[in-house]
Amino acid sequence: MSEFDYDLFVIGAGSGGVRAARIAAELGARVAIAEEDQVGGTCVIRGCVPKKLLVHASEFAEAVEDSVGFGWTIDGLRFDWPTLRDHVRADVNWLSGIYIRNLEKSGAELIRSRAVIEDKHRIRLLADGRTVTTRYILVATGGWPVRGTAIPGLEHAVTSNEMFHLDRMPERLLVVGGGYIAVEFAGVFNGLGAKTTVLYRGHEILSRFDGDIRRMVHAGMAKRGVEVICGDMITAIEKTETGFVGVTLHDRRIAADTVLLAMGRRPNTAGFGLEEAGVALGKLGEIVVDAFSRSSVDNIYAVGDVTDRVNLTPVAIREGHAVAENLFGGASITLDYDCIPTAVFSQPEAGTVGLTEETALARYPSVDIYRSTFKPLHHRVAGRDERMLVKLVVDADTDRVLGFHAVGHGAGEMAQLVGIAVRMRATKADFDATMAVHPTQSEEIVTMRKPAERHRRDPAAEPKLASAS
Repeated sequence: MSEFDYDLFVIGAGSGGVRAARIAAELGARVAIAEEDQVGGTCVIRGCVPKKLLVHASEFAEAVEDSVGFGWTIDGLRFDWPTLRDHVRADVNWLSGIYIRNLEKSGAELIRSRAVIEDKHRIRLLADGRTVTTRYILVATGGWPVRGTAIPGLEHAVTSNEMFHLDRMPERLLVVGGGYIAVEFAGVFNGLGAKTTVLYRGHEILSRFDGDIRRMVHAGMAKRGVEVICGDMITAIEKTETGFVGVTLHDRRIAADTVLLAMGRRPNTAGFGLEEAGVALGKLGEIVVDAFSRSSVDNIYAVGDVTDRVNLTPVAIREGHAVAENLFGGASITLDYDCIPTAVFSQPEAGTVGLTEETALARYPSVDIYRSTFKPLHHRVAGRDERMLVKLVVDADTDRVLGFHAVGHGAGEMAQLVGIAVRMRATKADFDATMAVHPTQSEEIVTMRKPAERHRRDPAAEPKLASAS
């Protein structure tokens, strides 16, 4: 008889935790996974999946507009928010059920309770007060929206968690923030008909993205009617007879029915007994882990957003899978966090993989930029005044493609596919030797022949190290 009740106890049934639990159980481990909320985590329940469904819904408005140029008549159209909201919720519930069934098939035990670590081998389950023992612990509790406390009236605002459950569709929406969540929700509700304003304290939205992406998404949002205000920040939210007013540092007063705080997410580590068990936390509350996702306590591991490494669902899944394989499959897997493709389902959409132009210029002495901006075939007949961007960042000394960036319809799908080539260290000559698929937007990736810009760092301007005397 084992000295422990379980070989692995997972806290948090999101994408990373569920993957780790399933793989470990399939490898023969005795596994339990505890979840106090709906199974599926942020991505399935209140993030990527329902948000992408809302994006699809909002894009119909643009498609209907464009259809006129193709001969369609569009009189009598009407949108109903409760129908969309309830259908999205039904899909989320269905997907959560699939997660549960997959856990059951694997042999992992699902425990509906908050789990608190008492020491490195003991877990207390708050639902019934019992304590269980485990050889290994995996924390996969994700992140939680930042609300802040210093701004008067913040209690009147909502976060992304609540946006999927609004009783009514806002006529006026103020979004505070400039990252993924902010620009995606702004695009959604603007497309559904709300007068939408984005307020961001930085100089340009989508920090850490390539500069061309940032500027082009901003311009595309503005062209669709979203007011994007940068270099300002909210200082108060006032409740009025007709809704709310967001007051900014620069004395703007922005009327809204709903104020969405999209100022980022923090690791969800409070109240799980981590510090009491000796688990080291970083300055944002993240669990500090090594390359194998192991914390400062040798049998406690963590994956996903709770570690604040690369906060993307596919990354959490890979991390969870690796932990299970390493502990119970005899593997020694570490993840490579370079060249991770990602998409922003803004309107217009953005997709990217590899180095930005700005980062490449800082790291490499010779960089060529290939850039194509063009009006897609669809837009020409639809009469839509919008161009698409396709961009390659190339190390001119080796011809290796360092980064890919796109803005426009299908940019996310492009990033996934081009990501394979970038990760394989493909050269610009490899791209050039690939036949185009015509007529497609992605054919531009393999037909750009001449650099739009050539950057060469002057060796004479490089700082010289003092020679040893």
